[in-house]
Amino acid sequence: MELAITKPENVQATRLVTDHRFIDSNTQVVTLPQLKDGCIIPAFSKDNEPSISHTEFVESVWEAVQDAFCSEEVLRPSIRVSHAIRGRIPDARFKAAKDLLECEKTLYYERMMFLIEVPSVYRIINGQHINLSIGGVRSYHQENLNSKRSLQKFKVFIGFRNRVCCNLCVSTDGYLDSLKASSSNEIYSKSKELFLGYEAAEMLSEFSLWGQQRLSKDEFARFLGYCRLLNHMPLSETKQHSPIAFTDHQMNQVTSGYYYDKHFSRSNDGSIDLWKVYNLLTGANKSSYIDKYLERIVNAVTATRHLSAHL
Repeated sequence: MELAITKPENVQATRLVTDHRFIDSNTQVVTLPQLKDGCIIPAFSKDNEPSISHTEFVESVWEAVQDAFCSEEVLRPSIRVSHAIRGRIPDARFKAAKDLLECEKTLYYERMMFLIEVPSVYRIINGQHINLSIGGVRSYHQENLNSKRSLQKFKVFIGFRNRVCCNLCVSTDGYLDSLKASSSNEIYSKSKELFLGYEAAEMLSEFSLWGQQRLSKDEFARFLGYCRLLNHMPLSETKQHSPIAFTDHQMNQVTSGYYYDKHFSRSNDGSIDLWKVYNLLTGANKSSYIDKYLERIVNAVTATRHLSAHL
């Protein structure tokens, strides 16, 4: 893997664990031990075979990262979860919820996302520090747990993270949107293959180019209007246009950021460069649910590429 990056001569860890501010929405931060010791593992109902747990998924990818980047500094995963599924053991089925003991409660999280940073692999883009970041998403609601055990679905990605705002920068060539596996070993091998094959030079060049391309205030307004139209356009017409995965609420955040964001707002003449537009989109994406997060972050790259081609 060849990365067009600047690497410090003496790397010293300033953070042992990856910064958890990569998504907001309705998520909460958990640690790997909390997932491992405090959550049950859902099983397939037809044969009672266990699913691959969130813990196994995180550990498999983390191991693949450490092996693929064995000479680099790799931080511990930061994990965020949502949609808690709570239950109780049979002996406590008649107890009031307030009377339940901790040992009588069961818990697992339907959706989980994690991020692993490699801070020793970084680049300064448009005056901002971005470093290599890797992670994954798992959503149990996308599995058919009412059947027999089968291949299970995972999402894995590799890209960069803007340290100024904690926004992730992921494109299609660093994204496996449907990694199907029946074991943690398969997750490890497919993830490592993705990491070793990732070519970042083109993506980094695009980021630099976007900092030099500008939209006028009127052009930016037309872009916002186009995004709003797509969200309400009849299906028969949307096929003729490039899709926008962001909601009206998120486009409101982008609009507000154009005026008020402390890092990515407009210039004095009202124009805005594409690097800032891209980061306004990825910033708004942090309000997405876990299962929609990666789809929209990749869509932000696609939308910015279309703007760049237009210019």
